[in-house]
Amino acid sequence: MSDKDWVKLAKNVMRAGEMPMPINEPLLDLIKEMVNEEQLKFLLNFRKPSYTLEQIKEWTDLDDESLKKMLADLMHIGLVTGIPSRSTGVMVYRLVSFLPGLLEFTLMRGETGEKQKRLAKIWERFFDEMKAGTQKYYDTIVNAFKNVPPLDRVVPVDEEIEVQEETVVPFEDVKKIIEKTDVIGLQYCYCRHLKDLLNNPCKIDAPRRNCFSFGRTAKFCIEQGFSVEISKEEAIKLLKEAENAGLVHKALHSRANPELEEIGMCNCCKCCCGSLSMFHNGTAPTSTLTSYMAKIHKEKCVGCGMCVEKCPMMAIELSNEIAKLNAANCIGCGVCAHHCPENAIKLNRTGLRKVFIPPPRIESN
Repeated sequence: MSDKDWVKLAKNVMRAGEMPMPINEPLLDLIKEMVNEEQLKFLLNFRKPSYTLEQIKEWTDLDDESLKKMLADLMHIGLVTGIPSRSTGVMVYRLVSFLPGLLEFTLMRGETGEKQKRLAKIWERFFDEMKAGTQKYYDTIVNAFKNVPPLDRVVPVDEEIEVQEETVVPFEDVKKIIEKTDVIGLQYCYCRHLKDLLNNPCKIDAPRRNCFSFGRTAKFCIEQGFSVEISKEEAIKLLKEAENAGLVHKALHSRANPELEEIGMCNCCKCCCGSLSMFHNGTAPTSTLTSYMAKIHKEKCVGCGMCVEKCPMMAIELSNEIAKLNAANCIGCGVCAHHCPENAIKLNRTGLRKVFIPPPRIESN
């Protein structure tokens, strides 16, 4: 297979997702680390978003047993998913997108072997090159991200909500997400695991195994060994631990559409989380959906600075020893409210809104 074939596969992976990413040497090295040439030849036929088994048989010359093994191997390494259609129940095979997708599946099992260490180094090179590209072509890159739909939705710490209406939309309540889910998978936080493999562990020592997959996606992840099944009670306990650690709940939806079901949830720290850390180090904007915004009750604030320390978006500062909110940077996560010792911060419901915050410009030395 030629170098052009590896580039073609990389382009197919990019087209499977929404997030604009460069096709560079680290990305090609990553794919070459994951698949062999026989698998590459097969994957080059994934030109549409999805295929049923019968549709795949129309373009492959593999016999039934060989095809079964090929799909099983590709699902096991996380380059193809096999998930039943929500409407028909027919198994649908999809090429995994780059982000979210490849990063998660390459490190979701929490393995620490030599291959995983090599993958971590490749990911580090990829993000370093991406950061350099963003800073070099800042205006072009940031404008490109403005047209990309948000990949996640922030779900608030629920007991800190200041209810202004009789009911709260169910998908805005983290507990309701858990309660309505039939299957829950628990997996390693791939972002923190990446940092561990690079000997740059989480600065707040957040739990390593507290990311969730839900429903049909959870069944796939459990079958392929990416996740283990847990109860709803165990999930809620882990969510409480995440809140106490100052982590942000981020829900992932099918096709990045908040009207569709949640397929997973991350619990993010700003030092490790891919999206949060890429914002802070100047690699990519923050682009997310939220339905809440913090509200500071100044008469209760004593200026302790806890909210300033805990806010993952640096949206709060002290002004005359009183906390002051930069509303444009608030993602409505509720971390500030949860950790305020004076109960001086609550969350107000805003309705679903997009928060887009350009990354900082990094001055070169």
